[in-house]
This record gives sequence, C-alpha cells and structure tokens, in this order.
Amino acid sequence: YGTFPRVLGKYVREERILSLETAIRKMTGSPADRLGLKQRGYLKTGCFADAVVFDPDKIVDTASFEDPLRFPTGIPYVFVNGAAVKNNDSPTGKLPGKILRKR
Repeated sequence: YGTFPRVLGKYVREERILSLETAIRKMTGSPADRLGLKQRGYLKTGCFADAVVFDPDKIVDTASFEDPLRFPTGIPYVFVNGAAVKNNDSPTGKLPGKILRKR
C-alpha cells in the first residue's frame, strides 16, 4: 500500500534523492522490461492502459508496520487495462486485471 507513495512523497518530493522521472521509470517500464512483460509499463500506442494519476505535491504513504493496510493519499484515479478501478478517490468495484505471463 505504501511503497511507491513513500518513494514519490519522501524520496522524490521531500528529500530530492530521485527525480520524478527516474522514480516513475523504476516503477513502470524498467520492471516490465526486466520481467519480459510486453505491452506493459509504458503509456504509448499498443500498450495496455495501466495508469495511476497522482498529485506529486500531495501523495503521502499512510501505512505503517503497525497498520499496513492504510491507503495512501494523493491518488485520485487508477486505471487497469483502461478501466477505472478508482475514480475521484472512490473504488469503482471493477476488477479488470489479469494474470501476466512472460512471453
């Protein structure tokens, strides 16, 4: 729940250890490439539309070791395979994900 929001809020925005572009690349295209997941990890024609819309000035991880199931703030929209699974901070109930296999 909190790993990527922590990177974006703490290490990108607050401590400026990583640039936003580098952090996003490490979370998206780089792992997809390493795992051989074609058509994943990029926002371009021919790829599946998996996207997280966040406010870089407001994203905060709220999870802790004591309470790990707390959702982060600053992420109003999430899309999986082009379908909104979070819309204006509310879950939509849609489950458009699928098992990914290396090809």
